[in-house]
Amino acid sequence: MAAAQSDRDLPSALCSEFLNFSAKDTASRWLAAPELQQEVYHHLALYVPRILCLGPSRGSSSREEQREEQREELACQLLLLAPLEWLLLGEEPASGLALLQEKNLPSPLCGHVFKVGEPTYSCRECAADPTCVLCMQCFLGSVHKEHRYRMTTSGGGGFCDCGDAEAWKKGPYCHKHTPTDSSRHSQEDPVAQLPADMVARGYSVFSIILKYAVDMLTWEQEDQLPEGLAPPEREDTFYCMLFNDEVHTYEQVIYTLQKAVNCSQKEAVSFATTVDRDGRKSVRYGDFQFCEQAKSVIVRNTSRQSKPLRVQVMHSSVVAHQCFALKALSWLGQVIQYSDGLRRILCQVGLQRGPEGENSSLVDQLMLNDSKMWKGARNIYHQLLMNSLLMDLKYKKIFAIQFAKNYRRLQTDFMEDDHERVVSVTSLSVQLFTVPTMSYERLQCDYVRDDHDREFSITDLSVQIFTVPSLARMLMVEENLMTTIIRTFVDHLRHRDLQGRFQFDRYTAQQAFKFGRVQSLIGDLKYVLISRPSEWSDQLRLKFLEGLDAFLELLKCMQGMDPVVRQVGQHIEMEPEWEAAFTLQMKLTHIISMIQEWCSTDEHVLIEAYRKCLNALSHCHSSLPDGEQPISLTLAGHCVETFRYQVSQDKVSIHLPVCRLLAGLHVLLSRTEVASRFPEQLPLGELSPPLLIELPLRCLVLCAQVHAGMWRRNGFSLINQIYYYHNVKCRVEMFDKDVIMLQAGASMMDPNHFLMIVLSRFELFHIFSSADCRKRYREANKDMVQQNNTLIEEMLHLIIMVVCERYVSGVGQVEPFDEVRREIIHQLSVRPMAHSELVKALPENGNKETGLERVIDTVASFKKPGVTGRGLYELRPEWNKHFNLYFHHYSRADQSKAEEAQRKLRRQNGEDTALPPPLPPPLCPLFGSLVNLLQCDVVLAMEGAVLQWAVEPSGGCWTESMLQRVLHLVGMALLEEQQQLENSSGDDDVTFNYTCKITRPGEAPSTSGSVLALLESLQNAPHLEVHKDLITWILKMVVNIKTMRERTSSTSTVTISQGQGLEETVRDKDKAERKRKAEMARLRREKIMAQMSEMQKHFINENKELFQQSLEELEASTSAAAENSPPSLEPSCLSQVCVGPRRVIGAERRQLVTCILCQEEQEVRGQGKAMVLAAFVQRSTVLSKNRHRNLPDPECHDPLFMHPDLSLGIHTASCGHIMHATCWQRYFEAVQLKEQRRQQRLRGHTSYDVENGEFLCPLCECLSNTVIPLLPHTHSPYPSADHPSFELWLKTTHQQIAALRSAHRKQPDDVAEGTEPGAPEGFRVDFTPQNPFSSSINEMITTFSMSTYKVGLKVNPNEQDQRVPVLIWSTCAYTIQSIERLLMDEEKPLFGSLPCRQDDCLSSLTRFSSACWTAAPLTTVHTHFIRLLSALVPDSRVENTPCILNIDMFHLLVYSVLSYSSVHSLDQSGWSGVDSAHLHLLYLVTVAHLVQILLTSTIEEVCMDQDSGESEEEELTCKLYNTLRNHLGSVLPEVTSGWQLCHSVKAGVLPFLRAAALFFHYLNSTAPPADLLVAGPGQWESLCSYLSLPSNLLQLFQSQHTLLEPLIHRWCCHPGVRQTLQGAGVIIRFPRVSNRLIELPEDYSVLINQASSFTCPRSGGDKSRAPTLCLVCGSMLCSQSYCCQTEVDGEDVGACTAHTFTCGAGLGLFLRVRESQVLFVAGKTKGCFYPPPYLDDYGETDQGLKRGNPLHLCLERYRKIERLWRQHGIAEVIGHAQEANQTLVAIDWQHL
Repeated sequence: MAAAQSDRDLPSALCSEFLNFSAKDTASRWLAAPELQQEVYHHLALYVPRILCLGPSRGSSSREEQREEQREELACQLLLLAPLEWLLLGEEPASGLALLQEKNLPSPLCGHVFKVGEPTYSCRECAADPTCVLCMQCFLGSVHKEHRYRMTTSGGGGFCDCGDAEAWKKGPYCHKHTPTDSSRHSQEDPVAQLPADMVARGYSVFSIILKYAVDMLTWEQEDQLPEGLAPPEREDTFYCMLFNDEVHTYEQVIYTLQKAVNCSQKEAVSFATTVDRDGRKSVRYGDFQFCEQAKSVIVRNTSRQSKPLRVQVMHSSVVAHQCFALKALSWLGQVIQYSDGLRRILCQVGLQRGPEGENSSLVDQLMLNDSKMWKGARNIYHQLLMNSLLMDLKYKKIFAIQFAKNYRRLQTDFMEDDHERVVSVTSLSVQLFTVPTMSYERLQCDYVRDDHDREFSITDLSVQIFTVPSLARMLMVEENLMTTIIRTFVDHLRHRDLQGRFQFDRYTAQQAFKFGRVQSLIGDLKYVLISRPSEWSDQLRLKFLEGLDAFLELLKCMQGMDPVVRQVGQHIEMEPEWEAAFTLQMKLTHIISMIQEWCSTDEHVLIEAYRKCLNALSHCHSSLPDGEQPISLTLAGHCVETFRYQVSQDKVSIHLPVCRLLAGLHVLLSRTEVASRFPEQLPLGELSPPLLIELPLRCLVLCAQVHAGMWRRNGFSLINQIYYYHNVKCRVEMFDKDVIMLQAGASMMDPNHFLMIVLSRFELFHIFSSADCRKRYREANKDMVQQNNTLIEEMLHLIIMVVCERYVSGVGQVEPFDEVRREIIHQLSVRPMAHSELVKALPENGNKETGLERVIDTVASFKKPGVTGRGLYELRPEWNKHFNLYFHHYSRADQSKAEEAQRKLRRQNGEDTALPPPLPPPLCPLFGSLVNLLQCDVVLAMEGAVLQWAVEPSGGCWTESMLQRVLHLVGMALLEEQQQLENSSGDDDVTFNYTCKITRPGEAPSTSGSVLALLESLQNAPHLEVHKDLITWILKMVVNIKTMRERTSSTSTVTISQGQGLEETVRDKDKAERKRKAEMARLRREKIMAQMSEMQKHFINENKELFQQSLEELEASTSAAAENSPPSLEPSCLSQVCVGPRRVIGAERRQLVTCILCQEEQEVRGQGKAMVLAAFVQRSTVLSKNRHRNLPDPECHDPLFMHPDLSLGIHTASCGHIMHATCWQRYFEAVQLKEQRRQQRLRGHTSYDVENGEFLCPLCECLSNTVIPLLPHTHSPYPSADHPSFELWLKTTHQQIAALRSAHRKQPDDVAEGTEPGAPEGFRVDFTPQNPFSSSINEMITTFSMSTYKVGLKVNPNEQDQRVPVLIWSTCAYTIQSIERLLMDEEKPLFGSLPCRQDDCLSSLTRFSSACWTAAPLTTVHTHFIRLLSALVPDSRVENTPCILNIDMFHLLVYSVLSYSSVHSLDQSGWSGVDSAHLHLLYLVTVAHLVQILLTSTIEEVCMDQDSGESEEEELTCKLYNTLRNHLGSVLPEVTSGWQLCHSVKAGVLPFLRAAALFFHYLNSTAPPADLLVAGPGQWESLCSYLSLPSNLLQLFQSQHTLLEPLIHRWCCHPGVRQTLQGAGVIIRFPRVSNRLIELPEDYSVLINQASSFTCPRSGGDKSRAPTLCLVCGSMLCSQSYCCQTEVDGEDVGACTAHTFTCGAGLGLFLRVRESQVLFVAGKTKGCFYPPPYLDDYGETDQGLKRGNPLHLCLERYRKIERLWRQHGIAEVIGHAQEANQTLVAIDWQHL
C-alpha cells in the first residue's frame, strides 16, 4: 500500500508547487526555447499524470468526489491551460481575451449548438428545407414568428441556422444577427486583423495542442505513451476501462459489473449510466493483475449471446492524457469564440496536409478514426468542428470536400460501428449536403461497421454539409457526390437473386441491423436533392444524369423483387419477408419524386432521363420469361394480338419502380409540353404500348384477385403488401403511377384493344366474348361466381379510374392546388375530420408539406372543440357536387361510408339520392384520346351485358355494385358528350357521339334491346329502387343531349332553355309523386299511434290496483328528497335550525333501498340486515398548506389534533351504489379468487389491487376499497324545554369528567359504590349502554373502521388501537371540508347543488361517524373527549395539549361533538341534553376560532373614511383584540381600524361556519333554509340562524364574558402561541386560500426551453432525458431513468413515484414536457396518461410532439384537470383508464 500512500501525499507536494508556479514565467520560458513542442510536451508529461486520474480515494463519498473534480479543474486551469493562454496572448489572459472580443466583428451566423431536448423552430413558409431551424432566441426575434412554423425538440448536436442566407427564402436574420454595414464591407481575411506575432504564436500553439489531442484520442496502445510524453517515473497503476456499445442492455451491464468488481447494485447502476452517457468509465483501479482479472470476468460474462463488451486495461498516465486531450479540445473551442481570426487559424491548422499527403490532415485523422473513439470524445470533437470549420464559410467548403472524398469509407465504418448515427461524424452530412453547392464513401463504410448509433458518428455531420444548396451542387459537380452516395448504398445491399434483384428473405439480425444503418445513406441523398436547381450548368447536367444512371441501376435491382405465386390447395408454410422491400420503397419515395422535380426544371435533362429510363425498362422487359405463347383475341368485331399470361398462375411482383419512374417522366413530358414542342427528340416511336401497360396491369389485377379472395392461402404478407401499395405513404410512387401508366398506354392504343387486353389479364375474357354473353354464363361453382362478380366490379372500377382520374397536372389540365383540394373534398365527404387526420390522409412531399393549409379554408369550415374532443373541419355544402363515388384513393370501407353520408345529406336537403359522376376537367393533348374508351365497342358490349343481366336477374350471377359502376360509366360518357357539344363551334368537330351508339340495338347474334332501351326498362324495376334516381338522371341527360344536337343541327347558336323546361317537368312530376308518398306515410303513422295509446289506456284501467300501489311506493322512496325540502306543513315563521334544542325535527321516515346485486328492497334499520355503500378512502394533501412537512411516523403518530395546515387528510368518496353486506362479501370473495387464479397465469397489473382490499363497484366499475354501512337516522326524543346555561353545562361536564377519571383510575373489581361523590345525579359510570345495532351491522362498522385506519396510517389493521375512532371522525371532517371548499370555489350554493352520490356519501359518513363509538371501548372514547375538551377548557391534569394556533377548529368541533355521545350515554337521569351540549360545544369552538383568526390576522393599515359611529360589532371586535394584546403584549401589532378587523374576522370564520352547517345538517338531518339553496348574497344571516348563532358572533364572547375571559387568558399563555407568532412555526392565516395547480405558461415552447436547461440532479450536470413537471408543486424531476431512482418501502421507484409520496401522499399529477403528456400516478402500480391542456390552432393535442404545430394553453382543459384533482377523482380516472386499456405490455408506472 506504500505506493498508494505516497500517491495520496502528492496533492500536498503539488500544493507547494502551486504556490511557486507562475504561468507567465513558464510561457516566457517556452517562448525562449528553441523547440517549443518539446518544451510543452515535457511540461505535460510532468504534470498531467500528477493532476488527473489519481484513482478513487478509498471510501469516498459523492461529496468528496465532487471536491476532487473541482480540485482537478482548478489544477488543470492553473498549471496546464494558463501557461498556454499566456503563450498565445502574450499578456494577462483575462484582459487579453476581453480585448480580442472587443475588436472582433461578430459573425452574422448564430451557430448556437442545440442541447438535447431544446426547442427548435422551422418556418414552413420560408425555410429552404425542414433541416433549417432556429433556436428560441433567434426565432422570437425573427419575422418567422408571425408565419406558419413548426416546433420540435432537438435530439442534440445540430445548430441554429440564423444568419445563413441559403437556409431561408426570406428573413434569414433575426434582430440580434442582422449584419451591420461595417461588417458587410469587411470581406477581407479576419486573420489580418490580429497582430502578426500573435498569429505566429497562434499557429504554433494550435498545431501543438491539436496534434497532441488528435494523437491522444486516436492512440491505441494501452500502456505506452507517444514520444516525449512518457512520465519521469512509471508506476504500476492501471484502470479497467469499460466502453459503451448499443448492443448490450442496461440490465446486462449492471449484472456483469456486480459480478466482476463486486460492487453494490447502486454503484453498478451509476457505472452503467456514466458508460451510457460518456461512452466509457473506469470500473476498477489498481495494479495490472487486479484490473486484468476484472476484465476477464466481464468478457466471459457478456460473450455468450453477442460480441462481448469492450474492456481495456489502460495505464493511468494514458487515461490522464486522454482526459486532458478532451479538456484541451474544449479549451480550443472556447478560445476561438473570442475571435474570428483565431477561428480561421485553427481551421487552417486542422485542415493542413501533413507530410503523408492524402488524408493526412489532423481533421482527416479524427474523421477516419471516428468509429474507434468513445462517445464522449466524439461529442467533444464534433462540437469543436461545428464551432470552427462549420462556422467559417471558406473552410466549410474545404471540409465539405474532404468529407465527400471520405464519404464511402466513413459510411462503411459506421455500418460496422455499434453507436447511433448522432454520435457519428456522418451525421454532419445534413450541415453540408443540404447546401446545394461535398470521400463520403469511406466515412459511410466506417459508419456501417461502427457499433454506435448514427447520432454519435461523424457521418451524422452530413446534415450540416449536404443541406447547404451551394455546397451540395459543388460536391455533385466536383466530387460526383450523387453517384458516390448511390453506389455506396448499392454496395452494402449485396444479397441478390439470379436475375440480379435484391433479395431480403430471412435476414440475420446482423444483416437487419446493417440494413437499418444503410438507410441513413438515403437520407443523405435526400439532403443533396432537396432544393432543385434554378439554373443548370453543362457540368451539373452531366453529373446529374450520371447520378441518374446509378439510380436506375438501383431501381433495376428493385424491379420485380419479392415476386409472389398464388398458393393453390394448401396454405403457405412460412410467411415470406416483405417488410424490407417496402421499407426501401418508402425511403426512396421522396427521392424518386425529387428526381422527377429536378428533371422537370430542364428540358434537355428531361428528354435524356426519359430515354435512359425507357432503355432501363426495355432491359427489364427483355429478361421477362413470358413472351412465348402469342394468342389473338376477338370481341365485338375487333381483334388484338397478345400473349398468354395469367396472374393467378404465374409469378407477379408489386415492385415496379422503373415502370413507375417512366410514368412520372411521361406526365412531365405532357406538363412541360416538351412532347408537343420537340416530338422528334423523343423516342416515342420505340414505345410499345402493350408492353408499357403489361406490368402495372398485372399489379392491379393482383389487387383485384386478392379482393376477390383468390389469394387467401398466401397469408398475411401479401395482404400487407397490398395495403401498403394503396397506403398514403407509398401510393404516390406505386398505385398512382400504375394508373398513370395505364392511362399513357391507353391513350396510345386503340381503346378496344386496350380493353380486350385488360379483360384477358382479369381472366374475364371468356365471359364477355361468348356469343350469348347477355344470357349470362351458368356457373355451377358458387365460389367461382362470386369471384368473377368481384373481378368484373374491380375491372369496371379500373376503367372508371383510367378515364376519370385527371387530377394530375399533366394528365388533366389542372394545377397541384386542384389535386390537393380534390383529396380534401373526398376525405371530408366520408365524415368531418380533424386537421391531423387530414394531414395523415394526404401524401407529404420531401419537405413534409402536404399543401393542405393553402386549400382547406376554401372548401371546409372549422368547428372549435369543447373541453374534450378536437376541432373538426366540415365540407362546405357547395363542394358536394364534386363528389365522385369511385374516387381512386377510397378504401372499400371509406367508399361505403362516403356513399351513405352523401345519400343521407341529399335526403336531408330534399334532393334525389342519385350520386352522378362530377364534371371532369379537360385532358391534356398527350392523353386526349383517353375519352374514346367511353364510347368504344367493347365498353358498349360490356355495358349491354351487365344491363341485360340486371333486367333478368337470375340466380345471383350479377351484383348491384356492378350495375352501379356501369351506370357511372354511362353517366361519364354523357357528361363528356355534353361538354364537347357545349364547347364546339359547329356540328363538324364533335367526335363523341355516345348517344347515337346507345340507341342502336345489339348486333345480329344477340338481338336484345339497345343500352338505352335496357335503361328505360330498368327505370321502374322494383328490385332496383336504390338506383332509380341515377337511371332517371341518365335518361334526362340523354334527352338533353338530343335537344342540344337537334338545335346545333338546325342553328349554330346554342340555347338550352327548352331542355331545361323538359327537365323541370320531369322533376315536377317526381316531386308530386314524392309528396303523395310522404302524405300516405304520415297518415299511416298517425293511425298506428292512435291505436297504441288506446291499448295503453285500456291496460291501465284493467290493472288499476297495481298502478296505485307503485305510486305509493314511489312517494315513499323519495323520502330522502322530502327530508331535504323545507317541510311545508309547519308554519313557515319557524326558522330552520340544525343544532341545539330549537332544531326542527322532520317526521319519522322509513328509508327503503335496493341492493344492486340481488335487486331486493330493504328498509334501513338498526337491528336489520346490514346494507352498505361502496366507497373509496384515500390519503390526501389537496388542502395542504405545508407540503414540506414530513409524513408522520405511523406507529407513534397521534391524530387527535389536526394541525390547521391540513398537511395530510383522509378523504372518503363513494359512487353511491348500495348492496347487502352479505351480497358484497360474496362478490368480493369471488374477485379475490379470480385474482389468485390470475396470479398463476400472468401477473399483469390490473386496475385494482385486491391485496389492499380494492375492487370495482359491480354496477359502475368505479374504484372502491371499502364499504360504508348505512345506518338509520338517530332520532333523539323531542328536545326538552329546559336548556341549561353554558355555565351549568360546563360545570356538569366537569363533574362527569371527574367521575370518569376516578373510575378509570380504580380497578374494575372495586367499583363498590354506584356513583362517585362528585358525580351529578343519574350519571352512572359503570353503566354499559346497549348496542343499538345487529351483529351484521357491527361487523360492517368494523370493516369500514379498519379500512380507514389502514389507509390513514399505512399500518396493519388492529381493532384494539385507540386511534381507530379518531381516524373515522377525521375522514368525516376532512371530506366535509374539501367539499365545502369545492362549493365555495365553484360559487355553488351550500345545499342542494351536490350530486346525489356525494350527498349520499356525506350523509352515510356522518351518521356512521356519530355511531362508530359503539364499536370502540367506552373508556377510549371518554379519554379522547377529555383530551379534546382540555384544548378548549385548559385542564392541569391533561399533559401536552397543543396551543390554540396548532389546532384545526372544524376537526376539533367534529371530534368533540361525536365523542360527547359516549359520555352522554352514561347519563340515566332522563335529561336529554345532547342538543344543548352540541350547541355549547359549537359556541366554545367558534369563540376559539375567532381568537385564532385575530391572532393570525395581518391587517394593512388603510385609511378609509369610516362613519364616525362604530357599530357594535366593530366595537366588540376591537375589545376582544385588545384583550388578546393585553395577554400577549408587543407580539401583536396595534390596530386602530375596527372595521378592518371585523371584516377579516367575518371572512376568516365563514368556511368554518359553512362546514359546520353541512356537518349538523347531515348529523341531525334537518332541512336547510331556502336562502342556502341558492348562491348569492344574504348568506351570512341565514347561516348564523341555521346554526342558532347570533349574526354578530362576538356577542358569544360578550354574553359569557366572565366565563370566557379566564379561558382566553389561558389560551394565550400557552408558550406555543408566543413562539409561533414570533416565527417559530408556520403561521396559517384564515380564510385558507384554496390550493390550485401551478400556473403554466401560455406558449408550450417556454416549458420545453425550461426543461432543456434542466439537468439531472444526480448525474453531474447531465441533461435529463425525460424532464417531468409536478403540476401540484412545480418541481422539475428527472423521470424514467436509473440515475434518479430511489428506494421507497424497500422497492426501487422512479423520481415521479418517489415525489408523489412527499408531495401528494402517493398521488401525483405530472406533465411530461418532451412528450406533451399529462401523467397521473397513484401508488406504485397504478398510473395513466391523460390528454394535456395544450392545444394547437386546430384544437388538437399533440402527444409526443410529433406534428410540431405551435401549442397554446387551453385554460378550460387545465381547469378540468384541476377540478379532477380537487374532487379527489384522479384515482378513479386511473382506474377507468387501466380497466379500458388492458394491453399485454403493462407499463411499469413505478419507474417513471
